[in-house]
Amino acid sequence: PKTMQQHTVYEDLLGEVAAFLKRQADVAQAAGVVPNRIILDPGIGFGKSGAGNLELLRRQGELLSLGYPLLIGTSRKSFIGRLLGDLPPEERVEGTAATVALAIAGGARIVRVHDVQPMARVARVSDAVCRDLRSGL
Repeated sequence: PKTMQQHTVYEDLLGEVAAFLKRQADVAQAAGVVPNRIILDPGIGFGKSGAGNLELLRRQGELLSLGYPLLIGTSRKSFIGRLLGDLPPEERVEGTAATVALAIAGGARIVRVHDVQPMARVARVSDAVCRDLRSGL
């Protein structure tokens, strides 16, 4: 954590992240992991600037072209705190909810969160809107 935000400059953020994830998926398969057991995580908040995190969220659909489910973990991240006026982690629930809903709308199949119950509700509604799920209606 002390050094992960020191290297946040990329020539082509999405291209570099996609290439890294593709290489890692290939390594996993070469080691015997079957493709349907591979999930990709672009590492929101790890080695990316706030602007880079937003770019990855906006363009996450492009990572789906790699052919694997996408995991997005934005819960309580510092870029959310900065966007909301430097809020501490425990006060970033609404910002996290926004990123969870948008991640699902962008095609993420898995979200990593701290506040499980409220984010499960956000995910359930987001799934219903984005994937035409009508359970409970």
